[in-house]
Amino acid sequence: MSESERSLASEELADRLAEVFDLVGPLYRRAFRKVEQDATIEGLSVGVRAVLTMLRDHGPMTVPQMGRALALSRQFVQRMINDAAARGLVEFVPNPAHKRSSLIRLTREGRTAITAVVDRERAVLRQVGGDLSGAEVDACIRVLSRLLRSLDNVEIE
Repeated sequence: MSESERSLASEELADRLAEVFDLVGPLYRRAFRKVEQDATIEGLSVGVRAVLTMLRDHGPMTVPQMGRALALSRQFVQRMINDAAARGLVEFVPNPAHKRSSLIRLTREGRTAITAVVDRERAVLRQVGGDLSGAEVDACIRVLSRLLRSLDNVEIE
């Protein structure tokens, strides 16, 4: 087993995970800013983009479901849904499972808008290039997923 493949002791692991967090913060802020700059083409805020992506990936959902999935407050998600609905990007439909909580679903216009944003983002990501392997990306996803799960108990609202 190579040095890079061995399991880390808890103290060393904590230091290495701190390095990950030190990179994730600036990465998140820069990516957030880039999305906001590019989303102005469709007039989408980062919040509206997030709910449109969630609906594209998972189909119709309630506001509380989206809030939990996105780790955002229900009130914030509701504002984003209201913004998207005002632009005709989503619509409210009856929820057979719960009469008081409508399902939100993408409209044709919403699907077109989020597809354009995602296509543009993928074009930028294709420019990353380099020699990253699938295994390295898998490892990155595994680490970030573990970190995210370790914070599951953090209150959203």
